[in-house]
Amino acid sequence: MQDQPALRALDAHYQAMPPVAAMQLRIAGHDGDTLTLEAPLALHVNDKGCAFGGSLVSLMTLASWGLVTLHVQQAGLDADVFVADSEVRYLAPLFADLRAQARIAEDSAWGDFIATLRERGRARTTLVATVPLPDGGVATTLRARYVAIARKPG
Repeated sequence: MQDQPALRALDAHYQAMPPVAAMQLRIAGHDGDTLTLEAPLALHVNDKGCAFGGSLVSLMTLASWGLVTLHVQQAGLDADVFVADSEVRYLAPLFADLRAQARIAEDSAWGDFIATLRERGRARTTLVATVPLPDGGVATTLRARYVAIARKPG
């Protein structure tokens, strides 16, 4: 994994939010293009014994938000990152620990996003995230738009 101080700071930020801390998520990987988060099934199980849908979408949303945040920080910018909208598809039940992987969508580019944020003080980009099944396939997908708004010095 690269950029350990940035990942430690991101993890501390996650853990400072009580609902997120209760999820007991952990950063499982970051290679610059993909951010992977994990959480134990035992804390996210529904009445059917599989992963709770709200937990799946939360983990994918947080992974995507974290990846945008890392790219903003890596560019040396100070901005708040928000999820603007999202579309989720639940494809199969997950009876294992949760693992969400987020990356920028194929029709988006980090360079364009960062350049727009520098020029205009706000930018948006689209991310995609998946929760894979342990034996192959996908349990859940998310496509979401994120907005970054530069903070004013103050």
